[in-house]
Amino acid sequence: MNFIEQLVSQALADFLNAADAAALENAKARYLGKVGQITELMKGLGKLAPDERKTQGAVINAAKTRIEKELNARRDALADAQMQERLNAEAIDVSLPGRGRGMGGMHPIMRSWERVEEIFRSIGFDVADGPEIETDWTNFTALNSPENHPARSMQDTFYIDGNDTEGKPLLLRTHTSPMQVRYARMHTPPIKVIAPGRTYRVDSDATHSPMFHQIEGLWIAENISFADLKGVYLNFVKAFFETDDLQVRFRPSYFPFTEPSAEIDIAFGSGPLKGRWLEVSGSGQVHPTVVRNMGLDPEKFIGFAFGSGLERLTMLRYGINDLRLFYEGDLRFLKQFN
Repeated sequence: MNFIEQLVSQALADFLNAADAAALENAKARYLGKVGQITELMKGLGKLAPDERKTQGAVINAAKTRIEKELNARRDALADAQMQERLNAEAIDVSLPGRGRGMGGMHPIMRSWERVEEIFRSIGFDVADGPEIETDWTNFTALNSPENHPARSMQDTFYIDGNDTEGKPLLLRTHTSPMQVRYARMHTPPIKVIAPGRTYRVDSDATHSPMFHQIEGLWIAENISFADLKGVYLNFVKAFFETDDLQVRFRPSYFPFTEPSAEIDIAFGSGPLKGRWLEVSGSGQVHPTVVRNMGLDPEKFIGFAFGSGLERLTMLRYGINDLRLFYEGDLRFLKQFN
């Protein structure tokens, strides 16, 4: 075996003994680097006679080609071994059942929202939706709220940057009643509509939230009375609470947008709340000024309006005693409703 054959055999042995890529590159440098043994042999060809240079050059090139081939093969082998090691370390037991994604569920407030819409649609009411950022006119003035009404103060209302066309600040609506005005101005009587949605007031405790939900109703026609209001609301609460064993009563009250006005209370005939009168809504005959602001003639059209808190209805339906539970995101609480 001549020197070049020994050199090739030694190179192949060094490549095979290289435990990792770094060791392999060091071995490569000894043979194919700038001062490697094969490189030095090729540099020495210039000192040989032409015939000998040709013969010796062919032998050295063949040796170089073989060494490069084995070098690349060893590189691939080391890369495959490294990949296999990673795969073994990150192995997944495909016989295990998949984890999958848990099914989501509806929030109890949204359950009540959809339930209320379904009940009122069944008796001919439309459902209206509108902006949560309102003007002073639609939120207060059109509803007959005087300039000095407490709800206009910064303590009760969230005002935001920007003014309406009259130069008054915009605000987050404090009730969904503005949608009654907006809807009535876009439709002709008879008008039967509910307006569910989010509302905002500066208030926060166990029974109040800065953001809460309301459902407000409006029925305007030429001959609508308190008897119609009582019938509609009694039908609603019986359907919502899924019981006929309850009573409804009206207590005189005051609201600037209705006259006369009344609070609506209900009392269950059975269950943990048996015999207790519970306030669930404000209501009344729509004030003539409000009817006029709706673009209608109060001498011809009459009607009633009511407003209920969706949180309040939901708390009574499910026996919840703290409003804050709805907004804390505790899955132990929310899963009970799904």
